Amino acid sequence: MSQATPAADWRGAPRADRTEAWAALGGHFEAHGRAFDLREAFARDPQRFGSLSYEAPEVFADLSKNLIDLATLHFLVDLARECRLESRRDAMLAGEPVNITEGRAVLHTALRAPVGQGPYSSAVHEVLERMLAFAERARDTAASGLADVVNIGIGGSDLGPQMAVPALDAFGHPGLRLHFVSNVDGHDIAPVLRGLDARRTLFIIASKTFTTQETMANAQVARDWFVQQGGRDIARHFVATTTNVEAAAEFGIRETFGFWDWVGGRYSMWSAIGLPIAIAIGAANFRDLLAGAHAMDRHFALTPLERNVPALLGLLDVWYRNFHRFTSRSVAPYHQGLKRLPAYLQQLEMESNGKHVDLDGEPLPFATSPVVWGEPGTNGQHAFFQMLHQGSDVVPVEFIAVREPSHPYRALHEKALANCLAQGQALMLGKSTDEALGEKAPTASSMLDAITVARHRTFPGNRPSTTLVLERLTPRSLGALVAMYEHRVFTSGAIWGINSFDQWGVELGKALCNRLLPRFSNGDVVGLDASTGGLLRRLVK
Repeated sequence: MSQATPAADWRGAPRADRTEAWAALGGHFEAHGRAFDLREAFARDPQRFGSLSYEAPEVFADLSKNLIDLATLHFLVDLARECRLESRRDAMLAGEPVNITEGRAVLHTALRAPVGQGPYSSAVHEVLERMLAFAERARDTAASGLADVVNIGIGGSDLGPQMAVPALDAFGHPGLRLHFVSNVDGHDIAPVLRGLDARRTLFIIASKTFTTQETMANAQVARDWFVQQGGRDIARHFVATTTNVEAAAEFGIRETFGFWDWVGGRYSMWSAIGLPIAIAIGAANFRDLLAGAHAMDRHFALTPLERNVPALLGLLDVWYRNFHRFTSRSVAPYHQGLKRLPAYLQQLEMESNGKHVDLDGEPLPFATSPVVWGEPGTNGQHAFFQMLHQGSDVVPVEFIAVREPSHPYRALHEKALANCLAQGQALMLGKSTDEALGEKAPTASSMLDAITVARHRTFPGNRPSTTLVLERLTPRSLGALVAMYEHRVFTSGAIWGINSFDQWGVELGKALCNRLLPRFSNGDVVGLDASTGGLLRRLVK
């Protein structure tokens, strides 16, 4: 069990840079961290893999190819305790208003807790049961007549389902096609509508307020298209995941599934926003998705920080961002089903921790969220891995490997896994100029001398990576993996002393858009800056 201090203590926690542990980490970095060499570390310690690998529900995490040792982790755990990470975690799980700028609790964990084991349990399970019953009716295609389901949302109302449905393709309904529309650019919805039959299509309008600009614009296009195609029963072919039942009714929707203000958008795939996931994989599998996430919640809540996988990953992010000053992290899942995971993690991490002030509104003197980006392997190897191996910036890489495939092509799967392991090995080992000199380079120019060619073929190595391993990609393992990332982001945000649960930065651009939109009709540029005015003239009809 965690030795957490009382939950109320988190409000008085010192900011990371004002702790003794932060200063100790700085000294440790200068003495041992800056010049740390992975190759030497493995040579010194044959047991390094065992001592720096960790088990969590459904996820095995190998941290041994990172620029750390046990002493580094000791200092990082000291930092977490001095910043009262455990108290802040316990406050979040108990439903205290840890989202202080909006005065809200943060309880996505309650959405996946079994009956009676989380706050608001009765309300949560009432909505869950109704949603899953609806999903099962939709999946009965003989009775429902459905062939296509279109989810219209954006941000958290889109990215979670759009990530999870292809990830769980092996569990999907064979007679239903799932589509996702998010971009207000009509080039997103037009090709989707082109391939649909209005009589056999269900539209899900996903917007907590039923006022989200992009979502409502696309919803209007979808309804107009439906009517133009001869559709008459809007209430049968449109449902909403929203709290604004009145606005949905005005649109013509009668079936709605709500959620609560303590569910942030980027944490909402566990709520009614997960309806397209439930339709794709069915009620039993959706419950397994929730169960996997809940198992990771318990791991985060109860496991000591020294063995707590999401906490350790979050602390590693602090080590890299603030001491090594790495500016980004690349995510490379070696499973095509996880092709949308990097995009999902971009919102989860950068919208949560892309902040420049602390909880008291004071400017931070240190960096927060890294840039998160990536592509599935092996595609990424033929795109950006050149920069990862030989570029001037060091970018920690996160590999995700799945031991058992969900297809019958074992040889292809083993090739993918071999590539995954080889890339991590190559990042760590590199290649010296002497080694390059001893090799043949058939494509090298005969006009260059051998040493010049060898320098071009030198890899610096000592580039860090983490490897996460799942046995299989199932609803349960995906739930655990995503929950692990949520708690990881919470951990680094807590250490930095920021609010990971608001997103004021999303609002300014929307407000300015609303002011600019009428100008596309009247052409008025009065009061605009010269660039915006000039571009508007260029773009207006």
